[in-house]
Amino acid sequence: MLPDDTTLTAEGLPPEGTGRLLLIACGALAREILALKAQNRWDHMDLTCLPANLHLYPERITEAVEASVLKHRAAYDAIFVVYADCGTGGLLAAKCAELGVEMVAGPHCYSFFEGNAAFAAHEDEITAFYLTDFLVKQFDAFVWKPMGLHKHPELRNMIFGNYTKLVYQAQTRDTALEAKAQDCAARLGLAYEYRFTGYGDLAAALLAQADKA
Repeated sequence: MLPDDTTLTAEGLPPEGTGRLLLIACGALAREILALKAQNRWDHMDLTCLPANLHLYPERITEAVEASVLKHRAAYDAIFVVYADCGTGGLLAAKCAELGVEMVAGPHCYSFFEGNAAFAAHEDEITAFYLTDFLVKQFDAFVWKPMGLHKHPELRNMIFGNYTKLVYQAQTRDTALEAKAQDCAARLGLAYEYRFTGYGDLAAALLAQADKA
């Protein structure tokens, strides 16, 4: 059974120990990956997730991924890393190349959820603040509290003053999440934009790995 979002944020998800291909992913992607596995009957894939809150400390991601690869590689025929660059400044890609494992292409999950080509075409990307399904649910844990806004709401305009809008990239159609995303935008004082992305390039990346197995 998939743990709740709070557990995925702080602890991640251990592998089941079955299958030939291990996916090492961010906890924020667990639900989407498991949904794709179920839809496509990719029973040869196993999934382990690192804590989603590593994104608050991107300098720790490369080391954590390396440790997971070294821990699990003997038990699987292949490993695929379901992280994009995610603020590592190219260090994760270099480490994956050194370890001989592939990883998802793109600068971050907002890009591959929308599709890397489509995302790159947005001229206003630099002034947009993005949320996914997971981040809408975990807005307080990833945004409001880490930035100190729960204690000092007056910092909001200083932190978000150069942003123009909040973009909710929805992986599922959920009216409750849409309402919460709109509330997040209001709390940040930003305009709101909804984009239904589905799984974007994530689906294509996992399909390519499935075809290799």
